[in-house]
Amino acid sequence: MQAQAKAVFAHFIVGNAYGFDTAAYTQEMTLASAAGIDGFAMNIAGDPWTEDQLDAAYSAAAPLNFKLFLSFDHAANDGAFGGSFTAANITAYINRYKAEPAQYLYGAKAQPVASTFEGPGHAADWISVQEATQCFFIPDWTSMKTAPNAASLFATVNGALSWDVWPNGPTGISTMIDTDWKSILGDKVYMMGVSPWFYTNLPAYSKNWLWRGDNLWHDRWQQVLEIQPDIVEILTWNDYGESHYIGPLHTENFPPGSELYATDKPHDAWRDLLPYYIAAYKNGNSSSIPVTEEKIIWAHKTNPAGSGSAAGTVGNQPGQTTYSPGQLNLDAINLDVIVQEPSQVTVQIGDNAPSVWQANVAGPNHFLIYWNGQTGTITYKVSRNGQTVLSATGATITSDCADGRVNWNAEVGSSS
Repeated sequence: MQAQAKAVFAHFIVGNAYGFDTAAYTQEMTLASAAGIDGFAMNIAGDPWTEDQLDAAYSAAAPLNFKLFLSFDHAANDGAFGGSFTAANITAYINRYKAEPAQYLYGAKAQPVASTFEGPGHAADWISVQEATQCFFIPDWTSMKTAPNAASLFATVNGALSWDVWPNGPTGISTMIDTDWKSILGDKVYMMGVSPWFYTNLPAYSKNWLWRGDNLWHDRWQQVLEIQPDIVEILTWNDYGESHYIGPLHTENFPPGSELYATDKPHDAWRDLLPYYIAAYKNGNSSSIPVTEEKIIWAHKTNPAGSGSAAGTVGNQPGQTTYSPGQLNLDAINLDVIVQEPSQVTVQIGDNAPSVWQANVAGPNHFLIYWNGQTGTITYKVSRNGQTVLSATGATITSDCADGRVNWNAEVGSSS
């Protein structure tokens, strides 16, 4: 990869990969690469197995030409682990891996990229880290975007990553967030965050909220085409606790509490859209790659909003204006249909009357289809010239909630 080429990374939580060896990383990276992802941002937070995991990951990535960079999770390290990263140990981490073949380099000087999850309180440490490592520093200091000292703070970095990627309230996200960042950064690198969903209910971490996810995966990628950031970071590959994972499920690494909503909720099919989205981004416009396999992809919760207990979940994070979760997490199907030419799409919920939609373009077509109180197993059909060319049986919408609780996580599936 050329140092200045557009690139797409996925945020990988090393703390959710305990027990991975080189073979396990090879499998994850092969799946990511097949979707068009160029590498992983390796989120580390001071777990005792961190260096063993990074050694395995860098070893796996090199022969795949898959790139990695370190993302220091100051939020987790400063709190849950009872300590904090220091300039000395951050420098040691970066210097240990910066010469590895899989290390992602950026800029005219081919500098090793380093990032963070939050940690603006460590800004002074990072000045000395940059001097000691010659890293290309692109932190996530989203919490400081509107701070009075934002200009002086971001003057010390090479770019910035935005985690402000979920809508605030019941309307979809806009690009105002991104244009604000680009204004702050000027000619520095903007790493744009993209995420498909958000729901968390982790009592051990005092987390229990959701943000609107309907249309988000589609809308955010359309915004990538508009903004044309230098780098895109998908949030995330494997954060099961916040339900925005696009990688395979590894139940042995679920954070306590997430098994209630992430078990048997795969999100792999979201990756089926990435070759088209990523190609369009890298091409600099909405053109994409030819469709070699037509496909139906669906994503939605499976319990109507009022069918069980909300289990204390609120819409929006505490500190924002809160809503009932059903106002943000809709009783609707997020449907994407990838076709070779314009087609009709028929959707039927249970024994109810089907609805017919028009896929107007070759490539991905997106629809938001409301349930309108219907329940039952969903079936999909794509047809052209009166002939069915593709069909699938999807998930079942049911008011029978496990443990009496609405599961606000998405079930994501596809026709193959």
